[in-house]
Amino acid sequence: MLKLFLWLRYLRKRKIVFLSIAAVALSVSLLIVVASLFTGFIDTYEQAAVEAVGDVILIQPMTFAKYPLLIEQLEQTESIEAATAMISGYGLLHLGRGNVRAVEVWGIEPAGRAKVTGFARFLRRQGKEAGEPSFNIPDSPEIIGGFVGIGVLGEPDEQTDEYDYDAAEKMLGRPVVLTTGTVTGQDSSDGSRPEFKRQVMRFAIVDITETGVYQFDSGCVYLPIEKLQRTLYPDEKSPVASQILIKLADNTDADVALAVIRGVWRTFVEEQLDADPYLMTSTAINTARQLQSQYIAAYEKQMGVLLLIFGVISFGVVLLVFCIFCMIVRLKQKDIAIIKSCGATSSSVAIVFVGFGACVGAVGSALGAVLGYVITRNINTIEDWIRIIFGLKLWKSSVYLFSKIPNEVNWSWALRIVLLAIIAAAIGTLIPAIVAARTKPVEILRYE
Repeated sequence: MLKLFLWLRYLRKRKIVFLSIAAVALSVSLLIVVASLFTGFIDTYEQAAVEAVGDVILIQPMTFAKYPLLIEQLEQTESIEAATAMISGYGLLHLGRGNVRAVEVWGIEPAGRAKVTGFARFLRRQGKEAGEPSFNIPDSPEIIGGFVGIGVLGEPDEQTDEYDYDAAEKMLGRPVVLTTGTVTGQDSSDGSRPEFKRQVMRFAIVDITETGVYQFDSGCVYLPIEKLQRTLYPDEKSPVASQILIKLADNTDADVALAVIRGVWRTFVEEQLDADPYLMTSTAINTARQLQSQYIAAYEKQMGVLLLIFGVISFGVVLLVFCIFCMIVRLKQKDIAIIKSCGATSSSVAIVFVGFGACVGAVGSALGAVLGYVITRNINTIEDWIRIIFGLKLWKSSVYLFSKIPNEVNWSWALRIVLLAIIAAAIGTLIPAIVAARTKPVEILRYE
């Protein structure tokens, strides 16, 4: 009870203590915001890969045939909920006079892709409608339909980083021309060289995709897999694919699923593709997160370095607490002497000041956690106000990949930071507490 009385008295009488509380709060909030934004970015980066390609992706450098049978065999296992095929290529998309964009072309099955990934949500028009997404044009079934990334149709505004949705939607139904290429005669046995041929594909824009990931929105075009195959691989008579995107069943362990998928693929190659050794050894089967592991490791290192730098800067809080408590001990020597003369032990006196330092750290950490939460949750609003007031756009999707700043608080990191702040504040009071404990009442009260 005496300890609490002294803490409240020092807090009321010595307003400078509030300076140490404010310093702790600012340091804690800064570290929480930095940790949350970094971990949020990493989580969003991982989730973007999952939403783009599914939980697991099978990648073969060359195309392989009979993929519908492989998908059927995969979906028969308990570990896999759905699978879909894909082929890809590159080309130039002519949108109008003088408007040509370099794009990556993906041949997909829209209904199957929607089951494996979050693809249906990314469609501006069909995402709002019930039913499976489709390339079909109801009034013109003979015309090829395609989806185009919103960033292909126009760049985001330099100031707001937002797309002109009205202008983009005016492109719906408009015919465009894709110029790509194919290599023919690769398997010829007469010794002739493979020949590269320019291929032109005309299609109408059926829908616009907006994933929130700049890489996909600014450079991807989606076409029916069978139509794109005729353009890119005219010599192939049966359906071919180069990638299989896979969604795992709920509560399925990724390592177990990978083992099952590799087993199905091995059996499929042995039974359907003449046990081609190249297909056996060159095929990569990984989770979406494994594909991003190299980049994620780099981001985590950057986060660690940044937290270390801010942590060292925040160490100044310990010095501030030390200075403030040294001053309190020096000014309150008479109080300390009276307490000790009444029978308090040196350890009790030391605990009073260490406990007071821990309370300062706890109050400051609590305020810092609240402030860090408010800043993190409203980071996009804050960034928008900075743009409006100062004309400075801090976050651009073309630089940071995503259209919005991740704003989820990482409570695991927040708890660690709060605990470390309380410990640091207590450490800052150790020397003043020892000085107070060694105070001799007879010397202080000699002339009282």
